[in-house]
Amino acid sequence: MNLLTLAQARTILDATLASARAHGYKPMGVAVVDAAAQLVICAREGGASALRLDIAQGKAGAAVGMGVNTRVLAQRARDLPAFFGAVSTVAAHKFVAQTGAVLILDPQGDVLGAVGVSGGTGDEDEQIAIAGVAAAGLAHG
Repeated sequence: MNLLTLAQARTILDATLASARAHGYKPMGVAVVDAAAQLVICAREGGASALRLDIAQGKAGAAVGMGVNTRVLAQRARDLPAFFGAVSTVAAHKFVAQTGAVLILDPQGDVLGAVGVSGGTGDEDEQIAIAGVAAAGLAHG
């Protein structure tokens, strides 16, 4: 089993923030977690509001915890609000089922972790998360 390295996580974080700056998006919070939803690295840009890291980590944790990106989870949450409310209450880690996190996959398609972003729209958050994963030479899911 491959593990997400700190060097890979740092590359993802840096490239995600660079993509946000290149697109002129609002200040972001980015969290990269491993396959157990444990925080590997995070950063909040100056000017990003206080909850950005909590939300980013919650998105990443939700993606890892459910094994899909949070765009899929957001739709499922709309369809099953009671279930997702219960999951967010009982989860041992932060759990935010909103668009803005993608899984980080190794070349075999195994989950290494996830990157969650908060600060822009869900589409913007997801777009720069994907750019970050790609910059590390990994796939997203």
